[in-house]
Amino acid sequence: MTTSIFNGSAHPPAEAGGTGQPLSAPATCEPSKRRHTVAGRLVFLTICVAVVTTTLAFGSTHDWALAAFALSATAIVCLWCLDGLMLRSVRISINPLQWPLLGMILLGLIQLLPLRAPDSAGLPLSPARTLSLDPHATRLVLVQVVCLIIYFAASLIFINTSRRLRTISLTIITFGFLLAIFGLIQYLTTDGTRVYWFRQLTQSQAFGPFINRHHFAGYMELTIALPLGLLFSGAIENYQRPVYMFAIATMGVALIMTNSRGGMMALAAEILFLVVVAGPGLLHSRHQPRDGRIRAALLRAGLAFALIAALVGGAFLIGGSEVFTRLLGTPSAADPTSGRTHFWAVTLDVIKAYPIAGSGLGSLGVIYTRYDSQNGLLRLEQAHNDYLQTLSDGGIIGGALGLAFIVVLFRQGFARRETDDKFRRGVATGALAGCFAVLIHSFFDFTLHTTANALLFLILAALATQDSRVEQGSNHRRRRRHRSRSSASEPGAAVSEPRAVATGS
Repeated sequence: MTTSIFNGSAHPPAEAGGTGQPLSAPATCEPSKRRHTVAGRLVFLTICVAVVTTTLAFGSTHDWALAAFALSATAIVCLWCLDGLMLRSVRISINPLQWPLLGMILLGLIQLLPLRAPDSAGLPLSPARTLSLDPHATRLVLVQVVCLIIYFAASLIFINTSRRLRTISLTIITFGFLLAIFGLIQYLTTDGTRVYWFRQLTQSQAFGPFINRHHFAGYMELTIALPLGLLFSGAIENYQRPVYMFAIATMGVALIMTNSRGGMMALAAEILFLVVVAGPGLLHSRHQPRDGRIRAALLRAGLAFALIAALVGGAFLIGGSEVFTRLLGTPSAADPTSGRTHFWAVTLDVIKAYPIAGSGLGSLGVIYTRYDSQNGLLRLEQAHNDYLQTLSDGGIIGGALGLAFIVVLFRQGFARRETDDKFRRGVATGALAGCFAVLIHSFFDFTLHTTANALLFLILAALATQDSRVEQGSNHRRRRRHRSRSSASEPGAAVSEPRAVATGS
């Protein structure tokens, strides 16, 4: 059995089998027949289904939902191995986005080592000698991150054709549209404290299947990104535009109805990102006249203005003027989300106390009480700022890993936009815009701590950085290469033995 490695570069060399081809291929099996197996199809189906099920299960924040998510990730690993046995070659990706995530797992494992003196934590009744002040929470975070990496790595491998790219994109768009309708119906028929009309909440405001309305807003930022990217990139046919625009309007209105100020700012940043970035790409725009570039930019700006006006008007029509009172009003002490500045100040104290490796992944709920100067009636588990919490939980090491992920994501994502395939460029642009919006929202909330949001974020990261195997033209090139191989194997033609570049046993 060999190991087939998929290069992460935008344009792999032709000698290695063309764009996105495995670097090793047994001579006895045709590439067109090796590409898909039943196990591989099941992995792709599992990824599509997980987008839906993790969301409907209250965002998969409960232990039982996380256990089901872990079982599905285990199933992906088993199917992946079966796919390798059927192909006699295990396919892996060397996309550099995986390395910061693997580094976070390594950091969490180090935090579980008994390297701390028993009393150095300064916490009463805490015999834990691990670097993590809450080893149980760190283990749970590690399970979640491992499962997310499995899904992310599988997405890089098994979303490998233009057809699958379209399938996963339409799955996300369709589900986001239906979820927005469900959220609006639940919002209009309940008082905001019930999920699925039967689960009563006492300490939070729900929206859709999410217990926290901010998490629903974050999810809408991700789902609305793909149709926005396709629309701004000109990848949608004229007869399809009304359908896409209606879906965009529905998801945007649902986001506004959450009354999440961070979500609204993230949506505005997302649209601004598309106005600036969407277009034919740097390499293609050089051949476009200056007047044409200016005209296209003005058209995108006008489209953005019309879109924002339509979203605001739709939200006002459904919810009335009180929808915007929280956005424009002064935060009150009764609103539990109005104390973010205090949360951030306490988190900064934790960062100062544990600057290198942090206090442990998921340990903020334990260490927060030591530095909290208020009455302690409010139990806080998240810092309401993912960047501060990354530094608090993982220290400088965790912060460096997070920064590396963001830099590689946008560097590779912009490189992937340089393509003649409009749909591929639109998906890459929209996926980057969705990731950008959530990264903006992460300054004010903790949406990425929800499994469903984190999973969709990583899937969009995979779509943004996926290599040219998913481009429409690459499939035609594969067929042409296959026909040339077939003609070369006819009598009288010279036959050369293929070289196996990968190693394995």
